[in-house]
Formats: sequence, C-alpha cells, structure tokens
Amino acid sequence: MRASLAIWTALFAAGSQPALAADDLLLPPGETELVQTQDDFHSRMTVPVQIGAHGPYRFLIDTGSERTVLSRQIATEMGLSVVGSGVVVGVAGSQAVELVDVDEISLGKRTYYTLSAPLLEKQHIGADGIVGLDSLQNQRVLIDFPKDTILIGDAASLGGSKGFEIVVNARRRSGQLIMTNAVVDGVHTDIVIDTGSDASVGNMALRNALTRRRKAEQTVLYSVTGQQLSAELIMASTIQVSGLQLHNTFLAFADSPAFRRLGMVKRPAMLLGMAQLRMFKRVAIDFATRRILFDLPTGIASANGRGPALRIQ
Repeated sequence: MRASLAIWTALFAAGSQPALAADDLLLPPGETELVQTQDDFHSRMTVPVQIGAHGPYRFLIDTGSERTVLSRQIATEMGLSVVGSGVVVGVAGSQAVELVDVDEISLGKRTYYTLSAPLLEKQHIGADGIVGLDSLQNQRVLIDFPKDTILIGDAASLGGSKGFEIVVNARRRSGQLIMTNAVVDGVHTDIVIDTGSDASVGNMALRNALTRRRKAEQTVLYSVTGQQLSAELIMASTIQVSGLQLHNTFLAFADSPAFRRLGMVKRPAMLLGMAQLRMFKRVAIDFATRRILFDLPTGIASANGRGPALRIQ
C-alpha cells in the first residue's frame, strides 16, 4: 500500500543568524491577532504573510519546524540575494540549502525583523513558505478548525484554559514542546504536535516496541527537501494522553533523520499531525506556558479523572 503523505518537520539552518525573538515584538496585553486560514491539498492550514511590501503569500504555520522558510520562487520574485548556506533536515534526509536575509516579515499585526531564511522549492513545500518556531516562541497558537482560523497571542488574551477539557503539560527541547506522558498501545511515548504534517509519524524505537502487535504495510514519506523515504504504515489501536484516547490511528514509521535532529531516537516518540488534530474543535499550542490544550468535539465529555476515558474514533 502506498499512501501519499507529506511531512514537514525539524528544519534547521546551520550557521545562520537567529531571528529577533518573538517576545520582543508582543502585542500589548489583551490584544491578539486573528489570521484567516486556507486549507491546502494536504489538509494543513496556511495563513497570509507579508514580506516587506510584497505579498500577501501563503505560508504554513508549522510547529514542527525550527526555522521560518521561504520558497525559492518567492525569493527570486523579490530579488533577494543569497547570503550564505546551511543544512535543512527534513523527514526524508538532509540537504544543503542557500540562505537569504529577510528584513521584515509580517503575520497579521505582528512583524519580525532580520531573519535568515533557508530556501526550498515551492512544489515541495506545498506553499510559499513556512512560519517556524523562530517566529512563534513565547506565544500561543490557537487553531479553530470549525472556523478555519488561527489566533496568535499570549495565553491570557486568548482565554487561558477556558473551554478546553484536556490540558497537557509539556517539556521544551530545542524550541519544541514535547508531551512525555503519552501511551501508544501500552508503550510510553513522547509526542510532538506537528501542524506542518498531514499525518503522524513514529520513530523506530516505537516501531520496534510494537513489532509483534501490528501488521505493517508499505508507504512513502515526502519531505520539503524533495526527498522520499520508505516507511511502514501501522494502525495504533489506542493513543492515550492524560484523559484523552484516540482510537484506530494510522502511524507511519521510518528511520527519519528528523528524530535524530530532535534528540528523539532512543525513546519511543512520534509526531502528531493534522489528520489527528482535526478530530478536535480547537487545539492550542502554548509555548510560553509549555502546555497543549484540546477542545473536544460537541457531545463528547472529558473524563476529569472520574468517569470513563474519552474516546474519539
């Protein structure tokens, strides 16, 4: 079986200059920025981004990407000169890339200055660019699936924990938020929320732990680098996080260099993609408080530690 999966994760530009920290550019307390989204053909969400006087362009909001990325086509259109080189680590391999300096990039009312961005091909990105963790730190990203919107702001201005039945504390590593209390078919597993991926991907440590429990079929993972990686497709019966249970979830397993980049090789780990996130009404990734919050579908109540565990088929 071949599944056409598109995975975007763990982007890294070696030797480039860091962007101006997002907390240097926060809106005044109480203000948030609503960004209208548009779904792409891989069921991920894109937002309009302005680059100086150019745009708007369609960018992915990617909580699995370390860096903000531009497509080569947009850089050529804007006349941006190459200023250096680096290495991008995608799900299917590493690739040398060229870097350009971006003086100003705006997402709604938020503006970031002096980014050094890797260049990738638009056809492999599936959009004009990627908004990565370098532009999202110390903020909350709130995805509202029924409204097809993304809110970006501080936790208080976005309502705190109000309306969220499941709140999961996470650990930070290399800018990523990692949920460490998850269990996949009885195996303790670290999970990273990856809004740039349309599917969920597990590492080989998790695959090996599930070897005798599931029959695998073959699939292929496609990376933003244009590379491909063979993978095994397995259905996990249950993914548990706190009081939450996801049932009958397909996971793709591969020896991806993205896991090595994230330091997630020895322990079972997975990237939770948009196909599974869309099971919820809202998902909030709060980098400031290191929490992931889930708003459940209508008619489904949380366990709250007393009743039966939540089940989403």
